[in-house]
Amino acid sequence: MTEYTRKIKGGLSEARPATSEIQEIADKVRPLLEEKTNEKYEKFKAIEYKVQVVQGLNYFIKMNVGRGCYLHINVLSGISSENDLELTGYQTNKAKNDELTYF
Repeated sequence: MTEYTRKIKGGLSEARPATSEIQEIADKVRPLLEEKTNEKYEKFKAIEYKVQVVQGLNYFIKMNVGRGCYLHINVLSGISSENDLELTGYQTNKAKNDELTYF
């Protein structure tokens, strides 16, 4: 049982600094995000994240995409298997200090 699954289902965690695991999740959905936004990001660095326990895990990740630009991505993990990732949403035109919120 991870620290995430010990939390109450449905609640959004506090923001935490991104880890290598979070960067790996973001990297896996990057091609789909670039396709959806019609952008090629010069940088794609996870800065911080929040997690929500649902049937799987819902990650909200703040990304630095270069040139002082940020975006937030929402990635659902673990619905059909632990390695199953789905980009379920994104928000562009975010600033470094914008709080990660549910979307």
